[in-house]
Amino acid sequence: MPFNGADSSPERALLVSVAFSSERRSLTPQAVQARGAVRASSAAAADHHDSRLEEFRELVTSAGAAVAAEVEQHRPKADPATLLGSGKVQELAVVASASDADLVIFDHDLSATQLRNLEDALPCRVIDRTQLILDIFARHARTREGQLQVELAQLEYMLPRLTGRGKAMSQLGGGIGTRGPGETQLETDRRRIQRRVLQLRKDLEAVRRTRAQQRQRREAVPVPAVALVGYTNAGKSTLFNAITQRFGEPARRTGKREGVLESARMFATLDPKLSAIQLASRRKVLLSDTVGFIRDLPHTLVTSFRATLEEVRKAEILLHVRDASSDMRDEHKAEVEKVLAELEVLHKPRLEVLNKVDLLTPEEMDVVARESAGGAILVSAKEGVGIDALMERIDGELMQDPILEQHFQIPQSEGDALAALEGGAVVRQRKYEGNLVRMTVAGPASLLGRYRRFRRAESGKQV
Repeated sequence: MPFNGADSSPERALLVSVAFSSERRSLTPQAVQARGAVRASSAAAADHHDSRLEEFRELVTSAGAAVAAEVEQHRPKADPATLLGSGKVQELAVVASASDADLVIFDHDLSATQLRNLEDALPCRVIDRTQLILDIFARHARTREGQLQVELAQLEYMLPRLTGRGKAMSQLGGGIGTRGPGETQLETDRRRIQRRVLQLRKDLEAVRRTRAQQRQRREAVPVPAVALVGYTNAGKSTLFNAITQRFGEPARRTGKREGVLESARMFATLDPKLSAIQLASRRKVLLSDTVGFIRDLPHTLVTSFRATLEEVRKAEILLHVRDASSDMRDEHKAEVEKVLAELEVLHKPRLEVLNKVDLLTPEEMDVVARESAGGAILVSAKEGVGIDALMERIDGELMQDPILEQHFQIPQSEGDALAALEGGAVVRQRKYEGNLVRMTVAGPASLLGRYRRFRRAESGKQV
């Protein structure tokens, strides 16, 4: 819950949603001709608009605000001075005063000029969509790295918007859109901000080097990496916990495992979480949970979080987790793929995972099943449904560290070698001859290669 001075009550927000004719997309691939199709298209457009509004409300709620009022406007194009036009701005001023709003939040990015003019015309602070998302990131950043990344993104956003921002800058750290470790009185010291930005970049580069060193140590012993990606609130963290609790090695020994935060709030996960799991083939895999993506994700965030998102770039397989219960799942998929393209990872193998099937009616389940005929895996991370099938698909898709079937002849005195093969590979055959153990095993090439000195001549078949 955000704080404004000593007052612990949530800030009251006036939400402003703006749609422009030039931004509207056709919802069907062919031109709509029949009257019935026009009605269907209109209904689909209305549902599309409602879903966007609901996502906007969830963002505001995730920032800790209470919705005081909502205003919508449809325009042919944006007004360069105020985005909305002078008449609508006057109406906003009246609504803001009547609803006792502490701030006005636009579901659209504002230019420096628009932001300055709106703050001059309205009785309270004004923030745009990017500031709102940055604020949510600031709330959820827990590690030093995450805090550095958020601060860098905030300062890079603020730097070109300093002129005339006295109303907002004077309250930095005191409410939505101003929370975080950013400097105070930014409008009076541009050079100070620029120096801080340079320092943050150096600090993050050091973090990136440390991550690269850690990754090199991991890659010295080849362990494939699998990364969860997807739209925010698609259930990635719940799926991460469902997999690691069942297939993580510590869970097998203790029955307990520390998971990641599961929350219906957007961007609950900012800092990546890595966990080793074991597949049915006995191969070990590193599973990583990553920050969720969203429509119009600020470019400054993608840039600032590039060090964190290196886990995505280095993964052998991406699990694209989608919310099967969302009416916007196709649009969400497109938005995720836009960010993946920016990260230059669209070429990587991807498995589509349609999550939250427990929320579907039988009719909706039939529709989703038809849509997934191309190979998507249907799961409910919350109920544990479909997890085994997902793990089998991951096992089958891995190219790194392939599964080999090989024959070994090992003296019984080599207890470490016998234990390692029995623990890390599937024993197909075992036969005792004197003090020797003849074994046929199927396991990861990296494991079997350690005991090549015990290999029999007929070895070498890939499974």
